[in-house]
Amino acid sequence: QVQLAESGGGLVQAGGSLRLSCTDSGRTFSTYAMGWFRQAPGKEREFVARCNWSGGSTYYADSVKGRFTISRDNAKNTGYLQMNSLKPEDTAVYYCAASPWGGSYSGGYDYWGQGTQVTVSS
Repeated sequence: QVQLAESGGGLVQAGGSLRLSCTDSGRTFSTYAMGWFRQAPGKEREFVARCNWSGGSTYYADSVKGRFTISRDNAKNTGYLQMNSLKPEDTAVYYCAASPWGGSYSGGYDYWGQGTQVTVSS
């Protein structure tokens, strides 16, 4: 069973960088596609980025394309979201998720972490 936990969130100034990590303690992570989603206060959860089981195929929301990079290290059962050139509108709780199928729809993901807060100050 996949058991995900995010880390790496925090407070950063606009233009700065953060790297989020998502670790699977269940050690089955390598067989699943991975996605990152975020939810800002008063807004619905939205898709950020996804990759397939190997990390060789990636896809990004237009709002983060060119600034964020999704990757994974299956030997460490860990996925990453490198976030550069952060903007105040990137402020949200960020969630990683695992899915047998992938995609950009949150309903397609079976396993979720607890979330990590990212706050970008102007």
